[in-house]
Amino acid sequence: MARSARAAARGGTEDDRLLTVGEVAARSGVAVSALHFYEARGLIASARDAGNRRRYPRAVLRRVAVIKAAQRTGVPLAEIRAALEGLPAGRPVTSADWRRLSARWRAELDARIAQLTALRDQLDGCIGCGCLSLGACPLRNPGDAVAAEGPGARFLPGG
Repeated sequence: MARSARAAARGGTEDDRLLTVGEVAARSGVAVSALHFYEARGLIASARDAGNRRRYPRAVLRRVAVIKAAQRTGVPLAEIRAALEGLPAGRPVTSADWRRLSARWRAELDARIAQLTALRDQLDGCIGCGCLSLGACPLRNPGDAVAAEGPGARFLPGG
């Protein structure tokens, strides 16, 4: 039976029928457990059928693709969720939506790239020195910036 005939037999066209969690996992390359996790975090949504099984609209495939692409660039799930909440539910993410979403993360990604580049460039000197002392290390504590904050390790976001 052809794919569209199977969809019609299930109660709809290929574009409007709901997918099982297994179908979403197979088509998106994401584990079922990850889909459940995304749903628990409010990133995707499902409906329940008469047997209380999850059913997803096809539009969820594009949302999962956006989630995976954003995660790959280091965007936290909370930020991904906030961005996706601004989109209408039940329709695929369009290229215009993706441009708008990615623009929100561009400045943060540029800052992270600059921070990682500076860290990479400082590692050679640090490896040669080997001290990693909190008081003097230009990598861990440039300019002794955390001395006034008291004892204990601190993360310096710009350092």
